[in-house]
Amino acid sequence: MISMQFGKFEIHPIYDGYFALDGGAMFGVVPKIFWEKTNPADERNRISLALRTVLVKTEKELILIDTGIGDKFNHKFKEIYRVDKSYTIDESLKKVGLAPSDINFVINTHLHFDHCGGNTKIDESGQVAPRFSNAKYFIQQDEWEYALKPDVRSKASYIDDNYKPLAKYGNLNLTNGDWEVVKGIEVIKTAGHTPGHQIVLIKSAGKTAVYWGDLIPTASHLNVPYVMGYDLFPLTTMDWKEKLLKQALDQNWLMLFEHDPKIGFSRLVQEQGRWVSQPVKE
Repeated sequence: MISMQFGKFEIHPIYDGYFALDGGAMFGVVPKIFWEKTNPADERNRISLALRTVLVKTEKELILIDTGIGDKFNHKFKEIYRVDKSYTIDESLKKVGLAPSDINFVINTHLHFDHCGGNTKIDESGQVAPRFSNAKYFIQQDEWEYALKPDVRSKASYIDDNYKPLAKYGNLNLTNGDWEVVKGIEVIKTAGHTPGHQIVLIKSAGKTAVYWGDLIPTASHLNVPYVMGYDLFPLTTMDWKEKLLKQALDQNWLMLFEHDPKIGFSRLVQEQGRWVSQPVKE
């Protein structure tokens, strides 16, 4: 839980534990013989994935990007997804001297359960309420509408209690397209993975960091054709990856991976025509 000074900002990795998903689903049409070299599977073909959210401290605001898997699941869910809560959002925030009530803004890259499960909690009265009670939650309009009525293919990835209470309690803010949350924190709507998926750019003192969300969930997904089976529009994902990776290389972006089990921060280099991640110590 060591912070990184980034221009005038601080960036903290905030962990909500680990979980596991099917390796074939995570790499789509890429044969297992390729992806298992970097992401070994268990006996059920599941690979380990981090739940790494990011806290950005600007000079005035505290912004949390994604909220992990949360704690509102039952034993069956925990078993299916091999959920490991050795870290929690609350504990991770406490290590940097903060409580959930201190957060000013929450940005959800999208509303799959492993990215917004920590949005809400079960309060003392047994009701599901916003975990970050004083925060404005920013979600793309297209993502919100799709999450309310997902198709049968994606239905299992959306859990109402992770986001519906935000509207009830007045914390929800819906947006459309690219925009600036606060000075230095920008979102880019990439869609691809879901209709309203967005990535986050962090800019300070001439430096840029990018939180990829599920556009590039791990360092093993840098190769443009390495696209998840979960992506609704894989060609859109590939187009955005190719465009943004060129920018990341040219402008020396700091890259933040949400799901990589080992690499949190890295820089991009090109070796023999391939994108390669060079880890940066937190």
